[in-house]
Amino acid sequence: MRSINRRMMMAASSVLVLAPRAMAQGAASTAARPDTDWLHYGGDLASTRYSPLDQIGAANFNKLEVAWRFSTNALGPTLDAYFNSTPLIVKGRIFTTAGMRRDVVALDAATGELLWFYRHDEGQRLGTRGGPGFGCAYWTDGTQERILFCTRGYTMISLDAKTGLPDPNFGDKGLLDLRLNNDQEIDPNRGVIGIHAPPLVVKNTVVVGAAPSAAVKGYLRGFDVKTGQRKWIFHTIPRKGEFGYDTWITPGQAEAAGNMGVWAPMSADEELGLVYAGVELPPTDLNGPTRHGNALFAESVVALDIETGQRKWHYQLTHHGLWDHDIPCAAILCDIPVNGRMVKALAQPSKQGFLYVLNRETGKPIWPIPERPAPKGDVPGEWYSPTQPVPSKPPPYDVQGVSENDLIDWTPELKARAVAISKHYKLGPLFTPPPVVKIDQGMFGMMLLPGTQGGANWPGGSYDPESHMVYVYSKTRMEAAGINVAADGRVSQAGLVTTPNTADPQGGIFGGNASLTGGSERTFVTVNDAIDAPIVPRLLSIEGLPLNKPPFGRITAIDLNKGAIAWQVAHGETPDFIRNHPRLKGVKIPRTGQSGILGTLTTKTLVICGDAGVFTDEQGRKAARLRAYDKATGEEKGAVLMDKVQTGSPITYMQGGRQYIVVPTGSGYGSELVAYRLPA
Repeated sequence: MRSINRRMMMAASSVLVLAPRAMAQGAASTAARPDTDWLHYGGDLASTRYSPLDQIGAANFNKLEVAWRFSTNALGPTLDAYFNSTPLIVKGRIFTTAGMRRDVVALDAATGELLWFYRHDEGQRLGTRGGPGFGCAYWTDGTQERILFCTRGYTMISLDAKTGLPDPNFGDKGLLDLRLNNDQEIDPNRGVIGIHAPPLVVKNTVVVGAAPSAAVKGYLRGFDVKTGQRKWIFHTIPRKGEFGYDTWITPGQAEAAGNMGVWAPMSADEELGLVYAGVELPPTDLNGPTRHGNALFAESVVALDIETGQRKWHYQLTHHGLWDHDIPCAAILCDIPVNGRMVKALAQPSKQGFLYVLNRETGKPIWPIPERPAPKGDVPGEWYSPTQPVPSKPPPYDVQGVSENDLIDWTPELKARAVAISKHYKLGPLFTPPPVVKIDQGMFGMMLLPGTQGGANWPGGSYDPESHMVYVYSKTRMEAAGINVAADGRVSQAGLVTTPNTADPQGGIFGGNASLTGGSERTFVTVNDAIDAPIVPRLLSIEGLPLNKPPFGRITAIDLNKGAIAWQVAHGETPDFIRNHPRLKGVKIPRTGQSGILGTLTTKTLVICGDAGVFTDEQGRKAARLRAYDKATGEEKGAVLMDKVQTGSPITYMQGGRQYIVVPTGSGYGSELVAYRLPA
């Protein structure tokens, strides 16, 4: 084994850097196929998560073996159980954020060996989004190479990709305080604002969003990638005189509102010079008495000029949202045939289970999205939109709304209990507003599907440019939503915790809320949910069994040639607690899939995605699987063991003539990047 020459340096800003070792030599010279890169969070600026590689296919997927592992357990003061970063591959190097302090590491793509790492000591500086984050961004002018990322405390840092040292020409010695120059006063240390998505680099502009608190406005900004100088700012909450201000129909509400950040990853079209960003809700998630009207640009896709930040178009997916269905992921940019000609399209996955397909030049729907009448609620002081946009194509890829037909029915006893529980809730179609909770009258709120986490979430989908197929993983997890009204008339949203108390330290947490702080915290229901116990508020389970029918997690293939669903499969094996449940003894349970937040990868022939939970197989092995499906039919073609569950999104690349698949994984025992390849 070749020795590695490393040296340690301590920079003035309390940054620890390990110097890079020389790259492995020899493999590339004999490679039959050229090396490939993965340059952006979504693979490319279009966020397709697609690779044409085919060395790994249906015939050999089951032969995959672990090439290397990289553990994040030594990064940070506590273990990271939820490693949700998507790594980049550039010229044989892997770059990713990792660990509870959100360090940046550079690895050898063939061996997983550490080349360098960077740690920024932020002291007591607070942020809203902790943990490893979703990853970093890469920029080069052909000579210089930079890695850009945002810290937990909302500082953007530009590193030399070769050394891991801060770029002295960017910001203040490589650091740019994002709380400054934000058109508002934000406390430099205690200001509650952050971001976990990576910056988006388009030519010489780096775009950064925000995930702020209710007291801070989540403006979107573009900076010069070389200097860090601000080029533009887009007010996601319009100021007086700006477009959209009049959609806040009650005077003063736009000025008082906060949040409405772009916390999700973004996409861009270099040719059109546009960046596409999804804006979240203003406070609060489930009620909006302080934001009357449609309140642009809430829950809207906005297209901005990459050089100036000027709005070119917007499309609002939900008017006056009351369901926390903010836009969670990057739009997929694709060219699809429409009426005999190719059209530049944008396909936006959503929490609500619709794929919104728009012309990305104009923002106009590819297929009609008519405004449909929407029901009103009973919350005092609330404003309800009279209509909501409902796509005519494609059909929804997940369950929307709740009726008795959506409740568990594996046995007559379970069905009867589920119906009895549902009598305490409001049921209705998508866009049914949360009602006032009246516990003393037996009204506990409403049953919500999709839940506040989706449907689809931050990983988004993947796209096949050959077949024009979009692949989306979605979770089907029921929640309870409702509004509390105090005796003095104050309005607040009720609690949302509705998951079964079923956990496994290896990562088999069914329906649990993974903490966005990056920790191992989970929220569990601890009250008695026995089939004969008194019915209690917001407990949507029966002896640990979820109240809604499976699948609990699914992958859907959506054909953009037709605007139709091509296939759909339950993703992930049935969890142990369901297969072994005493009330289901002798009951044939079809594969249920698993509830999680997952991303897909599309290659020449396959759709690849890992499990969200572990299960015990016929050999007694308790583990998850990395699965491959035929991208045309959805037939499962292979599955390989993962001792931890998928927590980020898989990527693939060619290095030294061999194709690798790298998966971010995590559990209560820590997190790893795991690389798979075929035997030599």
